[in-house]
Amino acid sequence: MVTGAGGMSVGAAMACAGAAAWLMSGWDARPRAARLLGAGGAGGAGGPAVTGPPAGERARAGWRWLRGRLRPEGWSLVAGLAVASLGASVVPLLLGAAGVPLLRRVRRAGEADRERDRRGDAVIALCGALAGEVRAGRQPGEALLNAALDSDGLGEARAVVLAAARFGGDVPDALTDAARQPGAEGLVGLAACWRVAVDRGAGLAAGLDRLEGALRAERDQRADLRAQLAGSRSTAVMLAGLPVLGLLLGTALGADPLHVLLHSGPGLGCLLVGGVLEGVGLWWALRVVKGAETA
Repeated sequence: MVTGAGGMSVGAAMACAGAAAWLMSGWDARPRAARLLGAGGAGGAGGPAVTGPPAGERARAGWRWLRGRLRPEGWSLVAGLAVASLGASVVPLLLGAAGVPLLRRVRRAGEADRERDRRGDAVIALCGALAGEVRAGRQPGEALLNAALDSDGLGEARAVVLAAARFGGDVPDALTDAARQPGAEGLVGLAACWRVAVDRGAGLAAGLDRLEGALRAERDQRADLRAQLAGSRSTAVMLAGLPVLGLLLGTALGADPLHVLLHSGPGLGCLLVGGVLEGVGLWWALRVVKGAETA
């Protein structure tokens, strides 16, 4: 019976090998009957043999499938399992599992930012389409109904706003409520233009043109600021990865740093303190960059 670190390493290696074999063997999508027929045809009867894709192509297909299925938090577990098998310790696997909720939060924050940008672009498109409809001679309510068909700027409040426009409700109030959605803040300006045009008889199309120009300028300024801050963000992430490079260099020199870190008291202490300092430093650097971007 194999016990201790060797048994753990062998078990982890067998698990990795089994997962890889399952991924690579599951990609022959032909029916089993067709494969058997092809195998029989290879003996001479039944026509030409039907051969499957090469092993390299199946491996690449399995890798693409794995990349498409695994989210960033899933890669944390994969990396933890790989390091755990190399270092014959369960500590990396536990750290990889602990990183799952953090990476999930980061991913969801990125998705929320992309959704906010997409809705902001939709609001700009709505203002442009509405201005075109008004210039075509349509009344504001009818123009809003037509413009909303070409843009998703109203988001989840679309039904409420269009009902107010169709049945004579308070459109500015409905637009103001819709502006509470992330990224739809420009609808506040649309509500103001609507109120001024209806109450004072001012030109709605001219106001919408100015609003669209202001929103576009703000979006371009925000994109330019993000491009300028991308270097700082990349530098912070690169500096955070330097300890990993140090571990790789130590392994290449034969120092076996994983054994020191994972199987000795001082090594575990250094791993704990270094991990905390690394996480706090990365969080602080990205927080500074995010604060500058928000301001």
